[in-house]
Amino acid sequence: MSRVTIIRTGEGFPPESVLEHVRRFLFGLFDGWQKDDRRGWRKIWKRLTALEPGEFATIEFVIPRSSAYHRRHFAILAAVFDSQERFEDFEMFRDWLTVGAGWVEWCAGAKGGVVPIPKSISYAAADQHEFEQYHGKVMAFLRGEHAAKFLWKHLGNDAHWRMDTLLSSFDE
Repeated sequence: MSRVTIIRTGEGFPPESVLEHVRRFLFGLFDGWQKDDRRGWRKIWKRLTALEPGEFATIEFVIPRSSAYHRRHFAILAAVFDSQERFEDFEMFRDWLTVGAGWVEWCAGAKGGVVPIPKSISYAAADQHEFEQYHGKVMAFLRGEHAAKFLWKHLGNDAHWRMDTLLSSFDE
């Protein structure tokens, strides 16, 4: 999900003749998918143009995620999870990957330190673009120095070969 906060500047509105061109552009190039969507799209612009100078609005939008991309990502994670030796719980494994990939919010800890909290990758929280960024960070973490040696401690330096073999089977 992308979130944008905009503010109404002190600039005045252009003349009605110019606004008509803007409306034709906006509603001709982009429009709601169904009747309610079209009505909502126009309501957004009506509310934005009614803002007073200094007022702001936050707009959130979601670009639908590719189900195939999502399934592939989780197939890769499942393959790594099934072959590793450290985690018995898949959700804990995912949290470890998410933190390792740096996909976190930093929050104050109970004892005053700063702790990483994994960010959500739910369909509502991460659109396709954000999910692709997350996937890239997870793959980079898996290919990095730490992950393979941690997941397959007994393999030592051969752990990287194991990870490369697994990820290469998915063309990663």
